[in-house]
Amino acid sequence: MKPASARGCARGLAVGVLLAASVIDVVLYAGADGSSVLPTADPVWQTLAVVLIGLAAVLWPAGRRPEWLTPQVRTGVPALASILLTAASLLVEGPVVFGPGEIMILLSLLFIAVRHCPSPWALVCGVLDAVALLTLPVRGDVTLSSDLMGLEMIGLLLVGLVGGLAGYLRSMDYRRTVAVSETRRGERLAIAADLHDFVAHHVTGILVQTQVARMMATTQPQDLDPVLAGIERAATEALASMRRTVGVLRDTPSEAGHRPVGDLAGIAELTEGFATPGQQVVLHLDPALPDDLPHEVQAAAFRVVQEALTNIRRHAADATRIEVGLRDATGRLEVTVTDDGRGSTQLPAAAHGGGFGLVGLKERVTALGGELATGPRGGVGWEVRAVLPSRKP
Repeated sequence: MKPASARGCARGLAVGVLLAASVIDVVLYAGADGSSVLPTADPVWQTLAVVLIGLAAVLWPAGRRPEWLTPQVRTGVPALASILLTAASLLVEGPVVFGPGEIMILLSLLFIAVRHCPSPWALVCGVLDAVALLTLPVRGDVTLSSDLMGLEMIGLLLVGLVGGLAGYLRSMDYRRTVAVSETRRGERLAIAADLHDFVAHHVTGILVQTQVARMMATTQPQDLDPVLAGIERAATEALASMRRTVGVLRDTPSEAGHRPVGDLAGIAELTEGFATPGQQVVLHLDPALPDDLPHEVQAAAFRVVQEALTNIRRHAADATRIEVGLRDATGRLEVTVTDDGRGSTQLPAAAHGGGFGLVGLKERVTALGGELATGPRGGVGWEVRAVLPSRKP
């Protein structure tokens, strides 16, 4: 039997038992001695009214509940009705008998109150339901007999068991909600980091090439077309990156034949379209690298190269030679990006970034069990070096 079918059968069985117990209340117990709380009222109708209010609160379908029927109303009103009936029964001679239906209804309402009511109301409604249940034995009989004490002890045990179970499930619901919230937050941060990496890389390229185009407009207008083509390509790639990110957020499947973004083949594309006039980008790809590197490792290597190239555009656009190396280092993937720039880039202050790219990159690399180092080279320029495991940690 499927879990959903099993839950449905269990729910149907519980509803059947509850209805049967409520019928026992009305038919067998209510008004057994002919007494009445109200002078003109039949005890059967008094008990029937309380039982029907409780049944409606417990069994009203969730999809058809009006807005005013909140969990606190569902659990508080039947408990108050039961308590009022108990209080009124003390004014008449002879007991007003209660039955198993009302007990089960109050226990069900106690469970709903503790598990589903908002925090300020969970305690209030839970106490009301518990009081209504524990005062049932005193209807018309306040003698502190051993039977009454025994019934109260049983009531306390039932209240503790049901309230404890509901409280445990409520805590599980809270922990599940917190876990889902943290997972979603982590996913959003990861998506935001990816979006920053891709778009910052392309937009920085647009900015640098625009500056080059402005300088060439007066000195070399005949050579502007390749620069403008590079700007167009970078803008197109930025839009494509944003489209892919939005596709992930919307859970839309990627188009057939599209390679996942961020692998070793993507590094080749990065280097091919990176150079501006006067620059040379060289990719050294070790043929000994295995073809089955985990995607997480390939994606991390891609981000290392992407962030390093973006920083070259921001801080060392005067570099004339940039070298990107990927090689197998005794079972680990070594990624290096070096340049010969002198840091004479004149970008607007807002385009220099806040230094968070390398921080996020280091977290990504170390999370895979790798190492990241950055710093000046022996002569001129800068070097970024990452060592990643060739297999998942």
